[in-house]
Amino acid sequence: MSEQVGGPQEARGLIRNPQDFWGGVVLVAIAVFAYYASYDLPGSRGFSFGPGTAPRLFCYLLGLFGLLVAISGLLTYGPRVPRYAVRGPVLVTLSIVLFAALIRPLGLVLTSFLMFLFAASGSNETRWIEATIAAAALTFFCVILFVYLLNLPFQLWPRFTLFGLSIAF
Repeated sequence: MSEQVGGPQEARGLIRNPQDFWGGVVLVAIAVFAYYASYDLPGSRGFSFGPGTAPRLFCYLLGLFGLLVAISGLLTYGPRVPRYAVRGPVLVTLSIVLFAALIRPLGLVLTSFLMFLFAASGSNETRWIEATIAAAALTFFCVILFVYLLNLPFQLWPRFTLFGLSIAF
């Protein structure tokens, strides 16, 4: 038997290409959820146009393409679904949540810098010197964009209270 990836030896029952099949099933599930979430928008029933028309059409298209991908997973041969790494998505999501919790007490500069580094720790391939330089550059960009160009009222540095006096850096 040949060792070629994606050949007939990879077939396991009805599903010949698990990556495509399960990817298509996920796309159909997302389309069904999005349709359910946007169902009560005006214009989402019948032929009337409104805020629900575009989401409904996108749900139909996503569901159709997902169905086509899933069917191709039944008809063509392909590799198995690879093992999924959880660490990266969990740390990136956690860095977003921590950013929201820490921006008021620590300010934009410290929070942005620390959360960029925290999110970078989600990969085994992180080079820390490069990640630190990138975090500094992205923090600088965020300060320029949000505080100076968009005039958003972000506190830049931590604010401490000492003996009833508020101290800001």
